[in-house]
Amino acid sequence: MRDIQASEIQQAVCDLILRASYQIGPDVLEALRNAQSAEESPTGQLVLTQLLENHAIAAHEQVPICQDTGMMVLFTEVGQDVHMIGGSFEEAIQAGAADAWRVGYLRASIVTDPLFERINTGNNTPAVLHTRIVPGEHIHILVSPKGFGSENMSRVRLFSPSAGVEGVTSFIVETVCEAGPNPCPPVIVGVGIGGDLETCALLAKRMTTRPVGSQHPDPRYAALEEACLHQINDLGIGPAGLGGRTTALAVHIEYAPTHIAGLPVAVNLCCHAARHAEATL
Repeated sequence: MRDIQASEIQQAVCDLILRASYQIGPDVLEALRNAQSAEESPTGQLVLTQLLENHAIAAHEQVPICQDTGMMVLFTEVGQDVHMIGGSFEEAIQAGAADAWRVGYLRASIVTDPLFERINTGNNTPAVLHTRIVPGEHIHILVSPKGFGSENMSRVRLFSPSAGVEGVTSFIVETVCEAGPNPCPPVIVGVGIGGDLETCALLAKRMTTRPVGSQHPDPRYAALEEACLHQINDLGIGPAGLGGRTTALAVHIEYAPTHIAGLPVAVNLCCHAARHAEATL
């Protein structure tokens, strides 16, 4: 059994959110540079150049990459041999998110009641927390600030199994096509297939954090990722929706077992500011 102070978790969450807010990952930077070299549209090239300059300024001056500093989404794995002391895990996560808002001057974007009052909570909390209990005595924290320009363009559809690969592919491409410029392309397309209603959506969200340039270990799903990416980039939406061949940087798919009568599919879009950071305590 290992003791971990709640204050240590709180500080880690704050640090990770600030890092993710200020500094884009090397995988996304490399993908943007590759896209800039390959982009056929002069306007698209200009947009990609500006995005790279924006990321460089944000990292150098330690300011947010985007004015929409996002709804804080955290994926955590808590070892079953960890004993939390000095406070609860949930409270430490939320306090760390509030600290990041205060220290980093991040935008307060969260409202209490979503339908009627819509009063701002004032400190960009509560964060969305997904936790798994795993073997061991460590805590792994992955933060992913999620802007809602792209979140609003995401979709879930519960197909019958007869839809097959063709139906799933069409749905993925159709979702990006209908989104157009709204999710601030080039996007990363996270796809969850299988499970149930909420499982496929959670898989899709998690897939937006997978390293750009990686491939699914199953060659069938890797081929599907590549096929969808080609079709999406043939849409001509381009960087910032101004035309070109760089509409998406990647399509990342994950699957889960599902019911014999179902084929749930979720598509979660993430803009070029694919912010995430992780650490293990």
